[in-house]
Amino acid sequence: MNNPTQFYKSQIKSYQTQLDAFKSKLLVFSLARIIVYLVGVMGIYIYFHEISIAVVIAIVATATFLFLLSKHNDNKKQRDLVKTLLDINEEEIQIASGKFHHRLNGLKYQDPNHFYSLDIDLFGRGSFFQFINRTAITEGTHNLADILKANYTQYIEKRQEAIKELSEKATWRQEYTAKGYLINEETPTHIIVNWLKNYKPFLPKLMKWLPYIFSALSVAVITLTILKIVPIAYMVYWLLIGIAIIGVYFSKVTNLALYATQVKDTFRQYALLLKQIETEEFSSELLKEKQQAIILKGEKSSAIFTKFSKSLDALDNRNNMFFILLGNGFFLWDIMQSYKIEQWILEYGKTVDNWFEVVSFFDAYNSLGNYTFNHPEFVFPEISTAKAVINAKNLGHPLLDKNKRVDSDLNIENEQFFIVTGANMAGKSTFLRTVSLHIVMANVGLPVCAESSSYSPVKLITSMRTTDSLTDGSSYFFSELTRLKLIVDAIKEESYFIVLDEILIGTNSTDKAIGSRKFVEKLVAGNATGIIATHDLSLCEIEKELDDVKNYYFDADVVNDELYFDYKLKKGICQNMNASFLLKKMEII
Repeated sequence: MNNPTQFYKSQIKSYQTQLDAFKSKLLVFSLARIIVYLVGVMGIYIYFHEISIAVVIAIVATATFLFLLSKHNDNKKQRDLVKTLLDINEEEIQIASGKFHHRLNGLKYQDPNHFYSLDIDLFGRGSFFQFINRTAITEGTHNLADILKANYTQYIEKRQEAIKELSEKATWRQEYTAKGYLINEETPTHIIVNWLKNYKPFLPKLMKWLPYIFSALSVAVITLTILKIVPIAYMVYWLLIGIAIIGVYFSKVTNLALYATQVKDTFRQYALLLKQIETEEFSSELLKEKQQAIILKGEKSSAIFTKFSKSLDALDNRNNMFFILLGNGFFLWDIMQSYKIEQWILEYGKTVDNWFEVVSFFDAYNSLGNYTFNHPEFVFPEISTAKAVINAKNLGHPLLDKNKRVDSDLNIENEQFFIVTGANMAGKSTFLRTVSLHIVMANVGLPVCAESSSYSPVKLITSMRTTDSLTDGSSYFFSELTRLKLIVDAIKEESYFIVLDEILIGTNSTDKAIGSRKFVEKLVAGNATGIIATHDLSLCEIEKELDDVKNYYFDADVVNDELYFDYKLKKGICQNMNASFLLKKMEII
């Protein structure tokens, strides 16, 4: 069994050493550039009257300076990657200690109309999403949220296999995430995809060759002018012709260049992520399918992205005064690069969406692999077709401290319905969320917080946290009825595991008791499977009438005038309620 904390500490030590080394390298390159610059200036000054020597010094100094600048930038990129990896490992140590509430909580993904996302603390502060999310790019974050909300019960073992494999590639996952963090998402990928799919080229096919022919003629004109074979005026006239040609397309090229500036960094960084996927060896079926999806006619998508990124960079150079006048006037630079970009869009524009999807898939699944790596004591449920929907030993809530968490065994068969009673704060609601998360995690393909688990896949639907709505004028009671109607309609179409917590509390106790009983009887008559938690002990009478209904409870005892909870699920009906005791204890009554 791996030791995540030990791994992260080892990574921190290694990356800190590398970071210190990069700091020294960057200092050396900075000093070297200053020295080269000063030596060059001094050499030119000394040999100012010997033009040939001064020119050689200038050329050598400039070339050396640019080389050192290139090396400095390369080392800076590597330094940034190492710094990000260091931060990732330090963050893992912090999260393991329970400090994760500063992270993205995903509250925007919470949907009160979804089958369970509102009820089980899937999103929001202290949520499962906030705890598990390690995505680095926006689309990956959306993907992870969609995965948790999918309620998808097919191909679970296929997903388990992929998640298990990624959990064992800790270094690969971290490098992928670090590169994702370094993406400057100036423009969301869905906007980029929409732009590419709807792009209308403006350059005619003639522009495939014209810039190269014009450039060759420009070199000839410049050469003849230098050799004084033709007057310098000819070169100026030729320059003006080039600028005139550029002027015809200037506004459209400018508009294209605006997009190029916004998306070039995205394509450069995505190329790195695609290359990391392409060069890794995967064994699980799902990961191999995704890896194969980014290869088009034998050409790797990372190379295709890199090619596009270079063209975007080249067009972006038009912002330099040299390219505006000389580059365009003599070489039709804007048209040359714009044509390359347009041809790329025509060939690959409608495929980019698939490549972006693969990148976001791995970003999301790396979070699932990371979660699995961090919890080696959790188990992948054995997917079964047995009668038991969930047969788990020592099932617990995955977000609770394992040193304080109290686990319980659970064996609920298909078409069984459990009625769970118990005192306030005894653990009923936590248990319902524990069972719900088991189903969600198992369907996603994650390991669950249990010693062992056999699971027959089923979709989840809940009613635990109904709220009234001021915007549409709905009362609490009407909102609750709407939710229960949703459940009734859903189970007519297919099987669901139903989790209910204190239904019909928006009406009086007599109505609540009668209505709750009839609703549970209707669910059981419809062969539903699920759990309902209630304080209404009269609901437990259904067990005597229906074999598929079983009573369970969480207890509370008063020991030395203090409440004591053992948080263990027991068979039977709770006899000890604590509301009156707490009211007296807190001197409310």
